[in-house]
Amino acid sequence: MDPTELIGPPSPLGYPAPYWFLVTFKVLGFTLHMGPMHLWFAGILVAMILARWGSLEAHRWSVRLNIYVTGLKDSIELTRFKRAAGWVSAILFIVVGFLFSNGFTLMTNLRVWPTLWQNTSVAGAPLGIALNTSDPTLLPRWLMMFGLALTTVAAYTVFDAGVFAARESVQYRAWAAGFALKLSTIGLIWFAVMGSWYAFGTWPADAREQMFSMPLMILTGLTALGPGLPWLLILLQRRQITRTLATLTGLAQFGVLGLNAVSRQIVQNIELSKFLDVTAEPVNLQLSPLIVFLVLFVAGLGVVAWMIEKVLQAERQVTIG
Repeated sequence: MDPTELIGPPSPLGYPAPYWFLVTFKVLGFTLHMGPMHLWFAGILVAMILARWGSLEAHRWSVRLNIYVTGLKDSIELTRFKRAAGWVSAILFIVVGFLFSNGFTLMTNLRVWPTLWQNTSVAGAPLGIALNTSDPTLLPRWLMMFGLALTTVAAYTVFDAGVFAARESVQYRAWAAGFALKLSTIGLIWFAVMGSWYAFGTWPADAREQMFSMPLMILTGLTALGPGLPWLLILLQRRQITRTLATLTGLAQFGVLGLNAVSRQIVQNIELSKFLDVTAEPVNLQLSPLIVFLVLFVAGLGVVAWMIEKVLQAERQVTIG
């Protein structure tokens, strides 16, 4: 069977907007999505480890992560049931991350589609249980994203301590600075090792050739070296976290996630180009839904800014009180 026969036909309506517009918001949306998802993907596991073997300040960090907002709202001590629920959540988020990586790698691995479809379908209906475990890119890509998630948790730790944690003690901020540096270092090394395995050991020859040739080589280099900038900013705050540097750390990490999203999109297009040119679909511009989308998008950003301001106001009121 020709794998391209399993690709859905192009829509006769065409794209509702130019490809550059669609992919820009796809990459932006994925970058915004990665931030909180990384806190759950790697953060819950780290929080559970610290809750079991960490110090009092480590327990306080777990409270501040958005994870135990229900279980620890009145106390930093976990009951046996809540501790079990935390471990189950940590494991499930890691599994979900694996399934996401499985789906993303399967999307471009068209050659295995016929076999997987035949082995995991009933009367031609797919069961949705196909796992792309034979793909050499799956494991390093999943592990690379976990390393990147560790750096996100570290950057958020500094950002939270410098911007939101006005009510916390000096001891907590000092602990957060040291912990963030350690976690960022581990994540940086993890990301470098797994990213090298992913790029040099599993990328198809055409993808590797294009991503390591000009001008895409600049993007590849920035993506690989990007996590070093938040690490340097965290290093500068190893003794004292400041609001300015903490804000820069958060922005730098957001940029790192954006670079990864852009690089992944380009590699995905290269892999799909053997079977489908996603940039060549006809465009049938639909202005009305685009205007509604942009208005709602700006309104959503306004709501996020309003929520952040409310958090800052609450912290200032607690500190004054």
